[in-house]
Amino acid sequence: MTKDTLILGIESSCDETAAAVVKNGREVLSNIISSQIELHKLYGGVVPEIASRKHIEKINQVIEEALNTANVTLQDVDAIGVTYGPGLVGALLVGVAEAKAISFATGKPLVGVHHIEGHVSANYIEHKDLEPPFLCLIVSGGHTHIVLVKEYGKYEIIGYTHDDAAGEAFDKVARAIGLGYPGGPKIDKLAREGRKDAIAFPRAHIEDAPYDFSFSGLKSAVLNYINSCKMKKEEVNRADVAASFQEAVVDVLVTRTILAAKDHGMKKVAIAGGVAANSSLREAMEKACKKNGLSLYYPSPIYCTDNAVMIASAAYYEYLKGFRSGLDLNAVPNLKIGQR
Repeated sequence: MTKDTLILGIESSCDETAAAVVKNGREVLSNIISSQIELHKLYGGVVPEIASRKHIEKINQVIEEALNTANVTLQDVDAIGVTYGPGLVGALLVGVAEAKAISFATGKPLVGVHHIEGHVSANYIEHKDLEPPFLCLIVSGGHTHIVLVKEYGKYEIIGYTHDDAAGEAFDKVARAIGLGYPGGPKIDKLAREGRKDAIAFPRAHIEDAPYDFSFSGLKSAVLNYINSCKMKKEEVNRADVAASFQEAVVDVLVTRTILAAKDHGMKKVAIAGGVAANSSLREAMEKACKKNGLSLYYPSPIYCTDNAVMIASAAYYEYLKGFRSGLDLNAVPNLKIGQR
């Protein structure tokens, strides 16, 4: 009988302090998240220094709660997986220092995990049948990538944004129409009250790069539309702006993902990251995948936002391959996918 492998995952790359225990990469024994959203709402976005200080306050508590909920001790854990990049450097350092301290004190192996590779791995939790190869659209506040997942832990980026990430554009547009932070969920909710064809916002195309994205022009078009309405003393229909903006983003995300899947012979498509929780994106991607005979996978919303379950899952597959990080592991705020 094969022994179960337990991974303690730690995540602190931005404004969630999280810890989780996952068995065999796919079974969640605990998932503890301490969110700072209410705190950062006061400032309209994440304040790095405040985030770092709050991580220091909470990290021991969430790890202890994760172990207690899973009914295990540190001695029962086989390895510690921790996000070491990309993210806010101060926030990352809190999690990395904690993981290294636990590894040193217990003698348990340390596995550094790429945050975005963690988001991809979130799909393994609820989709037991999902195995590489597949194509994954990663959409978050800091990243928009189309990635070929060739095998566990092996990725090839075939599309990326040349400027703003999709989630970043959501936050900026939400701020412009007075919705506040975090922008993604608020635009998603308001868009249901508006007409997605009310305003013809642009869809950028990158020459000779059919899978790439650009959202800065779209963001500028929204701001120009709002300013134009104000100059003409016309009322801005916020619901129509939200719906039309969201439709423009979703349109390019879906069409380029489907094109990439067809061009690379992929029958399985996954989406990951905070924007993967967007209801319009899920509906449009489901419709497009069904039309093109593709299988679609996405995590529950709780696993789309930052969490430690996805980090533990990614660490499990790295652990099985024999990858280990040394106690010299450091935070790498601009870590690239596939980089070690």
